[in-house]
Amino acid sequence: MLTYDLSGRGRAPLYEYLCRCLRRDILSGALRPGERLPSKRALAEHLGVSVVTVDAAYAQLIAEGCVEARARRGCFVAALPDAPPPEAAAPCPPAAPPPAPAWRADLAANHVADELFPSGTWARLTRRALSEAPEAMLRSAPHAGLYELREAIAGYLRGYKGLDVTAERVVVGAGSEFLYLMLAQFFAGAAFALEDPGYPKIRLAYARSGVQCLPVPLDSQGVDAAALRASGAGVLHISPAHQYPTGLVTPLSRRRELLAWARDAGGYVIEDDYDSELSGPAMPLPTLGSIDRAGRVIYMNTFSQTISPGMRVSYLVLPERLLDAWRERLGFYSCAVPVLEQLVLARFISSGGYERHLARLRKACREWRARSLAAFGTGPLAGRVELLQPGAGLHFLMRVDTALPDAELRARAAALRLRLAFLSDFAFDASSAPEHVLVVNYAGLSGGALADAQELLRRALDGEGA
Repeated sequence: MLTYDLSGRGRAPLYEYLCRCLRRDILSGALRPGERLPSKRALAEHLGVSVVTVDAAYAQLIAEGCVEARARRGCFVAALPDAPPPEAAAPCPPAAPPPAPAWRADLAANHVADELFPSGTWARLTRRALSEAPEAMLRSAPHAGLYELREAIAGYLRGYKGLDVTAERVVVGAGSEFLYLMLAQFFAGAAFALEDPGYPKIRLAYARSGVQCLPVPLDSQGVDAAALRASGAGVLHISPAHQYPTGLVTPLSRRRELLAWARDAGGYVIEDDYDSELSGPAMPLPTLGSIDRAGRVIYMNTFSQTISPGMRVSYLVLPERLLDAWRERLGFYSCAVPVLEQLVLARFISSGGYERHLARLRKACREWRARSLAAFGTGPLAGRVELLQPGAGLHFLMRVDTALPDAELRARAAALRLRLAFLSDFAFDASSAPEHVLVVNYAGLSGGALADAQELLRRALDGEGA
């Protein structure tokens, strides 16, 4: 007789939970095609439930095609097209994922300190949004996001980025990765040129969406314009204000070359400005979007770096020429950012709170950078490292004087609970990148983690154990 523990059903109705148990056994092959199920009364008595409960479960399975009811004979397991063969063993349960390493110091993660999150202001704005606009919580947001947030973003971009933008051109999305997927669908069939080396998640998101990703090498000014023209790409994804991981800033002359490529080739440039607020100089160069006269630049940015990684809010600014096509192709998607989060963020920006927060954050970044550069240039690593691109925002490159392959140095460091990132991790072909160059993300090195990182790296280089 079939036996199921119905005590673990939680809040699910009895019939629904029983249906799940039977369905699982049918699909796994534990109940074979043609096998007769117990009568409703017999199974009800055996499980201690009502006949109505069993009848409802059987009826659902019959409706799904998992069970056949035969007149005056009872209910039988149906033959399903993808049922496992009789000799197939039930699959082993998946192994539990390994616990996340407890790093003593992490040079690969790049996030600002938790204490800089404006929790008091955020709580106050959340309470105000709930009290002043409770009805907004009951409605879904438009495809492109709440107009209030889009208008706040447009105002910020007009005032601080020099972009001539209206709210109608702004599209809000649940994180940059989500917007990458939407861009891949919008430009379906086009090849994307990507910076090499570059941020791996961009390449993975596009590639998993079926996009042909073409690596374009960097020179001292950013993306090599000649290589871009020779690539045959239709879309270029670039971070001209602060390329990750090299820290290169694309000068104005090269930016104009890239715009000329887009105009002449009928292509588009995705300007990913993801951390320019924290890494750019006091007088940053104009964005590509602000000097684009042909409507060939899609500007994008995120609040994950400047407010919180847990806030999955990013946005695009589309050129006028693409608005109708975007709505036609992708307007059926719902905005995946919660309405409350959009309301609070809109008021945070429009009240000036975001600008005040950025000022505090920039000050903290300057202090972290100065402390980190001084620490790695002295102490136990003095004379053993060379700092490269030291002014590059929340990270810098550091060449290590060692003959160890990157893989061995990484393994030694991991055994000491020090997490490292190498420049080769960001290249399309790891063998093409120079070895022994670390990408040092220092924003999370608070407290004693900076001193720990120095000492642990020294021990890894010297082959000392944990």
